[in-house]
Amino acid sequence: MSGMPDLQQSRDNRNIAIDKVGVKDIRYPIIVMDKSRTRQHTVARINMYVDLPHHFKGTHMSRFIEILNRYHGEIRIESLDAILEAMKERLEASCAHLEMEFPYFIEKTAPVSGARGLMEYQCQMIGRHGETPDFVLGVTVPVTSLCPCSKEISSFGAHNQRSAVQVQVRYHEHVWLEDLINWIEGCASAPVYSLLKREDEKAVTEQAYENPMFVEDIVRAVTETLQQKREIHWFRVQCENFESIHNHSAYAQVERQRDAEGVWITL
Repeated sequence: MSGMPDLQQSRDNRNIAIDKVGVKDIRYPIIVMDKSRTRQHTVARINMYVDLPHHFKGTHMSRFIEILNRYHGEIRIESLDAILEAMKERLEASCAHLEMEFPYFIEKTAPVSGARGLMEYQCQMIGRHGETPDFVLGVTVPVTSLCPCSKEISSFGAHNQRSAVQVQVRYHEHVWLEDLINWIEGCASAPVYSLLKREDEKAVTEQAYENPMFVEDIVRAVTETLQQKREIHWFRVQCENFESIHNHSAYAQVERQRDAEGVWITL
């Protein structure tokens, strides 16, 4: 209603600018490009923030939702730039942030029986518009890891566990989620499937036994793989093994970036 006071635009005298202010954990439908089926509809958890100059008391939270609604049915990687620019303009900000986390499904075929099932992967899209734009694509991939030490010292078998490999990348050319997931799954003792018959269980178990890997081995293997991809110029790899015989998880991380000469450097 016209004439109502706008407290958010009133002056704040504490001289403290805020780096990020906005709305968090919005559930909203989005579209993700699918390598095999053109597009996939899913539901994301979305965070939206802008910076706030020191002289403003607050930001207008409702405007974030209005912007989302304006792009309803068009929220995907290709529209992130437009959404971020709209956030900056509508909220009179110099920097805008958009974070989306969502489930993505890929049909996987069991290695022996050929049984098919949908496998879920948690994915991320993180965009920022400030002086320069930034975009990060991320995915968490469940895999199997088998302990080399357990295999070496045990007379019978070896302990294995579910592991979660989280990878985030920045790239020059488009990277398909399906490709990123395949690269990661190839770096573990064995992949994880949603549907396995007995003959598949035998094959996957034996594959893991013949390919033991510490958590350190997995992050190094993923690092070697990603460093061979010319389209990627930055990545972070994290792996957590949910140990089956220990009351703790094992963890490792690697972060790398190409310098101006194309050489990978440690961050």
